[in-house]
Order: sequence, then structure tokens, then C-alpha cells
Amino acid sequence: MRNLRKPIKTAKIKTPLGIAFLEGDENGLRTIRISDEEGTDFPEISPILQPAAKQLKEYFSGERTEFDLKLNPQGTEFQKKVWLELQNIPFGSTTSYLELSRKIGDEKAIRAVAAANGKNPLWIIIPCHRVIGNDGSLTGYAGGLHRKKWLLDFENPPAQQSLF
Repeated sequence: MRNLRKPIKTAKIKTPLGIAFLEGDENGLRTIRISDEEGTDFPEISPILQPAAKQLKEYFSGERTEFDLKLNPQGTEFQKKVWLELQNIPFGSTTSYLELSRKIGDEKAIRAVAAANGKNPLWIIIPCHRVIGNDGSLTGYAGGLHRKKWLLDFENPPAQQSLF
């Protein structure tokens, strides 16, 4: 019996927050990881991953606020339910873990929602950085709180105060 599964393609691109590693196949984008790794070796990007690389570059250049990609994150049904709801948080907005729990229909599942949020394999595209504490505090972020703060400020820059 032959294995008919197509191999996972990988790519890496530079972002203002570090190197983003993309993985996917014809079924969609599976993961995006971020790293502080330095490097200049960026091999040609597979056609399968070119739309994701292009849209991420557009996002970071301020040209894109929504992603239109075929996604295939791997996780439990509950995690996928949370990740689907995360995609409804608009650019420049935030929500709390409690509100997210309510939106998936179980206010008491707040810890499970937070855990699913932390397992999100598609950093930025599934915008887990837009979830904050009930008190407005920045809570844990797999990419580091400095990246979460950067992303939130990037999406909703503070209003510049007048000098006069």
C-alpha cells in the first residue's frame, strides 16, 4: 500500500517580530511559528505557501487587515471551535477569555478556552493575540508578551497627543 499523502511544505519569511516558519500542504496552512533566529537563507517559497507569505507581508506593511487563506490547523474539535471563533475578532479589536467562552457557548470553559488559545498553531492569521484578560491586562502569549503588545499596538496605534 502506497502512502498517497503529499509532503508538508515549509517556508520562512522575515517579519518585524522575527522569522516566521510556515508549514502546509494542498489541504491548507497548518502552522506558523515565530523565532528570534537570525539568518539570511530564505529558500524559494513553494507555490502552496506563497499566498500565506504574501498575505503576511501585506499585513506587516499595513496593507491587509484580514486573511483569505485555506487553513488546516491540527487540533481537537474543541480547539478548532475556539480557533474558529478567534477568527471573528476584527482587526484593531480585542476580547476577553470570558467573552470568548460565552461566544462558544460555555462561560465555565474559560480555562479550556485559554488553553486552546495557547495551542493556536496559526499565529497572527488566527488572531489569538487579540484575547486579553478581563481587566484589560495582557495575559500569556506563546510568542511572548512583547510580541503580543507589538501586534496590538500595530493594529490599534495609540492616538498621538497634540503638543499644543
